[in-house]
Amino acid sequence: MARTLSPSSSRTPWAWALWGAALGAALALVLFAPARWLARPLENASGGQVLLEDAQGTVWNGSAQLSLSGGPGSSDKSTLPGRAQWQVQPGLGRLQLSVMADCCMAAPWTIALQPQWGGLQLRMDNLQSQWPAQLLAGLGTPWNTIRADGLLALSSQALEAQWSFGRLTLQGQLQLDAKDMASRLSTLRPMGSYRFVVQGGDVPRLNLSTTQGPLQLNGTGQWTDGRLRFEGAATAAPEFQDALTNLLNIIGRRDGARSIIKVG
Repeated sequence: MARTLSPSSSRTPWAWALWGAALGAALALVLFAPARWLARPLENASGGQVLLEDAQGTVWNGSAQLSLSGGPGSSDKSTLPGRAQWQVQPGLGRLQLSVMADCCMAAPWTIALQPQWGGLQLRMDNLQSQWPAQLLAGLGTPWNTIRADGLLALSSQALEAQWSFGRLTLQGQLQLDAKDMASRLSTLRPMGSYRFVVQGGDVPRLNLSTTQGPLQLNGTGQWTDGRLRFEGAATAAPEFQDALTNLLNIIGRRDGARSIIKVG
């Protein structure tokens, strides 16, 4: 006796085929998502100040030209020499991100991202890098006026950041050495070299000091309640007052011979 297939049974192979095709398309979309899809989220997260241009490859393995901008409506922009590359490797409960800029890094910087209840944890390999200070002009005011020139050496040691229910905690150290700095606002070249250190802890602290030069920059600050609060001062050696007056007027509020720098 011949068996009669119900209409629902006869459609089952087609349904499985459609589901398989949809799953395959979704998997391909995830695996081969174009690198340019990262550009807009990064631009939005940075307030339009960090741009990925001419992105090539995929979200997981790509490269782009990295630019700094003054934000929406700004005509200021500076582009990093060469290209920046990245690789994203998913793991069990975490992502590993490796970033490399040919112009400025001797080795990739690896960051492990691990979601946690109420937040996110980042663990970062130690970093050694050097960047041209001219890039800062792309960020707009006041950097487009100062037009800094020099070398920015950025390094980190045992750096780990954690966001938990809106609160940031930081462990380790981040150090920026601004070497042989100059500005179009002064004929004095160089004006000095400076060190900016971020020290981790329950309340991350910041310290700005001068390592050498006639322009003296010093200050301290901390990151509390999600905001940066920093107070410092800039002064010039007496014999260089005239050469540095324009710069002192720009970088802070004048108080006699000093220029007061305050953030937050």
